Amino acid sequence: MASPSSLSASLSQPIQLIYAGGTFGSYGRPLAPLAADVFLPTLQQLLTGHDDAAFLPAIAWLDNTLIKDSSQLTPSDFVHFYTLLLSAYASGKRQFVLITGTDTLSYLGAFLAEAFAGSDICIIVTGSMRPLLDSEDLHSYKVDSHSDAWDNLRGSLRLAAGGQSGVKICFGGESWPAQTVQKIHSHDFMAFTGHSRAAYPDNSYIDKLAETRRQHWLDDQQSFLSALQARREQAIVHALYCLPNDADVLSTQLQALLSKPPCGIILLGFGSGNVPYSPLLAETLQAAYKQGHMVVCASQCAFGGVSDSYAAGSWQYNYQVIAGGRLTIAAIYARLLWLLLRYDTPARRRQRWTYTVNQASTSTSRSR
Repeated sequence: MASPSSLSASLSQPIQLIYAGGTFGSYGRPLAPLAADVFLPTLQQLLTGHDDAAFLPAIAWLDNTLIKDSSQLTPSDFVHFYTLLLSAYASGKRQFVLITGTDTLSYLGAFLAEAFAGSDICIIVTGSMRPLLDSEDLHSYKVDSHSDAWDNLRGSLRLAAGGQSGVKICFGGESWPAQTVQKIHSHDFMAFTGHSRAAYPDNSYIDKLAETRRQHWLDDQQSFLSALQARREQAIVHALYCLPNDADVLSTQLQALLSKPPCGIILLGFGSGNVPYSPLLAETLQAAYKQGHMVVCASQCAFGGVSDSYAAGSWQYNYQVIAGGRLTIAAIYARLLWLLLRYDTPARRRQRWTYTVNQASTSTSRSR
């Protein structure tokens, strides 16, 4: 275990703040993200001069060259943030706050949770539904008193200061393990929700990681980093949405993917994962498996996940479809993307998915 002195030293370090764009840093008429060289000094000045300054933890800026609207993020961008954080973590930094846009905030958070599983890193992901700066005043940069941005940032910094390992999303006065979070409203300040009953990867994080074990974890990550970088352009996750159509329509959509390199496919079923049946669709699902594709069934419902209780849904699992369980769509996407990047064969990816499911069913608490 890490010594009390080394743990204390890591927790006394400044929190590394990463600005990645999104509504949080937008300003002007029409709204557009401010460049980092404009926004970051402004934010630093506001943090220093705000009434809360004395009650906020010390921060430092982690340089980030990728600033864009989060709706434009790609798997390559996810890898960028992973490598950025990995490099900083390897240098001894442990606590981070990442500001990004809300469109893909839950996807990025869930991906980072998968990527850093087994470590003692502390990452808080946040954003806002309204810009931090008041665009009614174009002559000076002032905090918009009606915005949720300041409260989200303040809450995230305080949460990061606690140093609890894992990846969490902090928004609207609440925080949750990143893998459980989904966006449920397009413009309300309470735009996200989640829950605390999280299994893997959340239960894999360790608060006091021994230095030798931490180095082994880092060595393992570094060993496949070049391969991961090479796969990022080919790693693709598709989604097929069930509608009240003939099942052969879904089969035709799936067949269009069979000629592509092995990929992840999220099958969005009705209710608890019910999917219309046809012999042709069953045959196509089996063909997808043989060609190395991973098809995971999720529910179109916001809560509850999928089960095999109904014959209308259970038939697909006889044709190599993987049940998504209670995972959100964002968490399924994140896990599929990480498996495509991390492992070189379909067999190893499916084996790893099975491992994570076993971890979820056997673990009832975090590794502490």
